Amino acid sequence: MIVDVIISICLVVGGIFGIVGSYGLIKLQDTMQRLHAPTKATTLGVGGVLVASMLYFLFKEDTYTFHELLISAFLFLTAPITAHFMAKTHIRMRELRSTLPETQRKHGWSLYDTPPEMLTDTPADEVESLESR
Repeated sequence: MIVDVIISICLVVGGIFGIVGSYGLIKLQDTMQRLHAPTKATTLGVGGVLVASMLYFLFKEDTYTFHELLISAFLFLTAPITAHFMAKTHIRMRELRSTLPETQRKHGWSLYDTPPEMLTDTPADEVESLESR
């Protein structure tokens, strides 16, 4: 009985997050705002459903399923990376360097400014020999 309640709570919470994320995707106006809905709320919604599935199979079917854990790990790793690439593409296509605020650092925006020289522990002659290979 308690397990059924916990599984139901996970499904309901996951469903609420999914609905909120879908609603945010539709209602938010700007592309940068719309990135938050699928990467935050919908990811938590799918995570809640996957946790409920893991609990169901563990307590009701007496089997441990590893698939849901792998799906959750893949989802929680790839959603922020995808959103980051989408945001960088949006900035590159829609924003001019002059319209972006200052970064308050000495190097500026990585999309527009030349990256700083990398500091390495390898002597310069070894780097040249590695590059010539």
